[in-house]
Amino acid sequence: QVQLVESGGGLVQPGGSLRLSCAASGNIFSINDMAWFRQGPGKERDFVARIGWNGGSIQYTSSVKGRFTISRDNAKNTVYLQMNFLKPRDTAVYYCAAKRAGEDFDFWGQGTQVTVSS
Repeated sequence: QVQLVESGGGLVQPGGSLRLSCAASGNIFSINDMAWFRQGPGKERDFVARIGWNGGSIQYTSSVKGRFTISRDNAKNTVYLQMNFLKPRDTAVYYCAAKRAGEDFDFWGQGTQVTVSS
């Protein structure tokens, strides 16, 4: 099993920045890709960004390209999401996810709330 714990959410004004962190523990050697998803009020959970085991294979959903940056530090077993130029529509619960090779994202954190409001 793999445990994921997110942190770094909060309230920020439009145009501001936040950095989310996701610390992984447990059987982390089985993990390759990690990702961030988000679920806005009354919406489905949507993909935000993903990163491969070596820091490559980075993908973003179109609405965050140029504003968000995903990165990982394997020495700290942590993945980050740097969010800049935040907009009210970025308001959501952000979830960290991890997957093993050949599997779907089947390990999830508890989520951290991000609210963008003036």
